[in-house]
Amino acid sequence: MDGSRSRPLGGQTQRFLREFLIRPATVGAIAPSSRGLARRMVEGLSLEQATAVVEYGPGTGAFTEEVLRRLAPGARFFAIERSPDMARDLRRRFPYLKLYEESAADVERLCLAEGIHPGEVDCVISGLPFAAFPTQLQEAIITATLRVLKPGGRFVTFAYYVAHLKKAGREFRRLLERSFDRVELSRGVMFNMPPAFVYRCRKSDAARG
Repeated sequence: MDGSRSRPLGGQTQRFLREFLIRPATVGAIAPSSRGLARRMVEGLSLEQATAVVEYGPGTGAFTEEVLRRLAPGARFFAIERSPDMARDLRRRFPYLKLYEESAADVERLCLAEGIHPGEVDCVISGLPFAAFPTQLQEAIITATLRVLKPGGRFVTFAYYVAHLKKAGREFRRLLERSFDRVELSRGVMFNMPPAFVYRCRKSDAARG
């Protein structure tokens, strides 16, 4: 993948903190995700065999880098990032990354723009702070995600332990368990700031959208 040719970060943490102070409900954390969390996110996804992958909320690109180094040539991949400042930095870091400054709830339309039909996406990787979102937006994004995933497709996202214990975090977990055939929790990444774990969700083999 051409997008694997990345540029140095420089000032990454400062930009992330600035985004958090400006848009706390959109960013959801005060520091970028760690390399350990990024590796935990892509474990077991067999990205080397994937033909279509989407990323939500790439932020500073910690997960993006891990995805790009695993995808095979010819695999289709794009990311959705609403923050104009982070999108600008992502384009500098990954000059060949296909990036949309839109809502993840519009993923079906964006897939079609990329020539990817509903039910063809192998995996959706999310860095969005779902626990900070209203229930209606959570449901809209998960519903759209299910439409684009292939039967047996995977959705992975992470949560901070502190947010997981709050009402919004518990409600999000119940939404995942209602929506997907299987939901698993990874081992914790305790050296992340804050400590986090990964939700690994699988769409039913029989589901068609």
